[in-house]
Amino acid sequence: MAALMNADDFRTALENAIKGRAATKAPFSVAWASGKLTRDHLARWAENHYHYVGPFADYLGYIYARMPDEFQDAKDFLLHNMYEEEIGGDRHTDLLIRFAEACGTTRERVTNPDNMSATTRGLQAWCYATAMREDPIVAVAGLVVGLESQVPSIYRKQTPTLREKYKFTDQEVEFFDLHIVSDEIHGERGYQIVLEHATTPELQRRCLKICEVGAQMRLLYTTALYWDYVAKDLPLSELDMAEAQVPQAERALLQA
Repeated sequence: MAALMNADDFRTALENAIKGRAATKAPFSVAWASGKLTRDHLARWAENHYHYVGPFADYLGYIYARMPDEFQDAKDFLLHNMYEEEIGGDRHTDLLIRFAEACGTTRERVTNPDNMSATTRGLQAWCYATAMREDPIVAVAGLVVGLESQVPSIYRKQTPTLREKYKFTDQEVEFFDLHIVSDEIHGERGYQIVLEHATTPELQRRCLKICEVGAQMRLLYTTALYWDYVAKDLPLSELDMAEAQVPQAERALLQA
């Protein structure tokens, strides 16, 4: 039977579960960071991304409802995260829609679920299933560590391009600026909750596995955006994919 890892070893293992599977390595992300997407491509991203992140407060609400009362720090974090998403200033989805409209699409198209891809539906469904069915600490590992903690590293590569290449205004890219800061905080709090409350070898194992799966899901979702909306305009051969050294199990996602 596996031994309980100390906090330092467990933290490293959680980070390694994501490493190599991060969505920054998807061709859509590489094309975005290098300024090779069009505003139309970015509009399709926004129409899909809305249906992944739009229900994020709902995902957290399901976890909050099942979190043990004695884990008050975790419950407070989830509640504060939900507050920030929905009413702690500008609603995050409204900022996303503002960016989408600057790309040339409309609020009606963004909010219409018929405009998301099948892969986006799969990611959304996985988030709901994780929030509603997994142990609450495992769910925090999957949604906050495995998914949300990736956001700052993704947006730090993409946001400068939005200003320099595409000439979006500060107001139009506020969604990205906000999440670089807030999700760095949220991701770290997620790590701390998992490190503190995954107190058995079995819980640690499940947290590690769901971080790996969460990273795979986001990589699949981001890669599908390339194949669904970009590949016909921008062949993979025109992208510098040298950074995309992903594990063998995920490599097929980039070459499907």
